Amino acid sequence: MQLKYPLKPKAILLLEDGKIFEGKAAGKIGTTTGEICFNTGMSGYQEIFTDPSYYGQIIVMNNVHIGNYGIEESEVESEGIKIAGMICKKFNNGFSRKRATQSLQDYFEKNNIVSISDVDTRAIVRYIRDKGAMNCIISSDNTPVDELKKQLAKVPKMEGLELSSKVATKTAFEFGNPQSSHKVAVIDFGVKKNILRSLAERDCFLKVFPMKSSVKDIMDFNPDGIMLSNGPGDPGVMKPEIALVKELINTGKPVFGICLGHQLFAESQGISTYKMHAGHRGINHPVKNVITGKSEITSQNHGFTIKLEDIAKNPEVEITHVNLNDNTIEGIRLKNKPVFSVQYHPEACPGPHDSRYLFDDFVNNIKLAKNN
Repeated sequence: MQLKYPLKPKAILLLEDGKIFEGKAAGKIGTTTGEICFNTGMSGYQEIFTDPSYYGQIIVMNNVHIGNYGIEESEVESEGIKIAGMICKKFNNGFSRKRATQSLQDYFEKNNIVSISDVDTRAIVRYIRDKGAMNCIISSDNTPVDELKKQLAKVPKMEGLELSSKVATKTAFEFGNPQSSHKVAVIDFGVKKNILRSLAERDCFLKVFPMKSSVKDIMDFNPDGIMLSNGPGDPGVMKPEIALVKELINTGKPVFGICLGHQLFAESQGISTYKMHAGHRGINHPVKNVITGKSEITSQNHGFTIKLEDIAKNPEVEITHVNLNDNTIEGIRLKNKPVFSVQYHPEACPGPHDSRYLFDDFVNNIKLAKNN
């Protein structure tokens, strides 16, 4: 009798400090490397896997069942899978949703994604929270552990890596209705599709520019506002992009930065960034808006953040949002210009939508600037 779901080959997860977890193969059979991190969300795995900010990372999924609702082609944040690999407890070969077009197994095989399942993800997350983010390797092709250790030793650390150029557009393109009331230039460091959709829904016509664009290229579009997108990698090494952001801010146009865009904005104002112990990734992170006094549940994905002590050195910058779990800075703005940014993701697909008001704030800044 042929099994509906064949027995899975063995797989191992090896961390750079030598810790090993044994499990079963999922996705493509093979070997993959990257920085291990964990996401605390209970849904939205397809959006996570296609988020450009996860480029070069192997993601631990905290929900017990992954793949149970299959793959639906519209629920993507980019043109393809961006994670380097995936770790989960239960990997579902089948799926229950009628709208789904394929299984996660088929999706991973087609996209050459090596993964591991049937491991204790709670133990892995506790280990990372204790030891901190580090590189790892997943292997399901019977490569000896000693050889895997040699391969892993050659993998560069995330700190010091510029990765946006690996995922950002190389040519400018337009998005939305050309007859919209507002024109927004989006600087692509690895932009998520739902950021573009969120702006287009607010009567904005977008032109998405490569990260290597000049200020002249961008200003020739005559934008009413400028969006600095999310993206992967270490913001501190992106010196040309930091200079570009500073020039764009000096134009006086309204500017809104998200995630990496927020970090590059901070760097342009003399506020340094640093690598976090484990980072923030999930759809359940509490953040307080210190301007309004209200709190919101947020979607997050970042391994770097900005230095609190550096903010005090620039009297033109003020804090707008703080993380209620660890008091890290989640938002800043300029006092003398219509420029603000947040570390988290207000587009938040699949949710929560507590922070969508930030897109409205950006559009309101555009309207005020056009009326002055």
